[in-house]
Amino acid sequence: MYGSIARRVSPYAGYLVETLVTLVAVCALAFAVLWGARRLGLGRASGPIELRGHLPLDARRAIYLVKVGTQILVVGASEGGLTKLGELPAADAPQDEPPRGPVFGDVLSRALGRSGGRGKPGAAP
Repeated sequence: MYGSIARRVSPYAGYLVETLVTLVAVCALAFAVLWGARRLGLGRASGPIELRGHLPLDARRAIYLVKVGTQILVVGASEGGLTKLGELPAADAPQDEPPRGPVFGDVLSRALGRSGGRGKPGAAP
């Protein structure tokens, strides 16, 4: 039975099926690794360091406010590296956070026409 099917399928179709199966396997493996890393908390900040603010100046330059203990460091980032621009006590730093842009998942849900986004105005938490 399989011999007759194999004779009807061209080598191109066999390569295409093999490529698609490999692609699905690689995507499944990547999903499993990322899910596991997220569950383990890999890549999250830990310790007394906290990013308090970020201001992109252009494509390669930005200013960051980094809280380290009781101080907030003002750090400039560019293609040349990081540079300490100044520091101030954490008590003197502004506490208000600027409004953040929409979450990618919410934008994707709206684009696909699904409901239940977290960032929709008027939605119950």
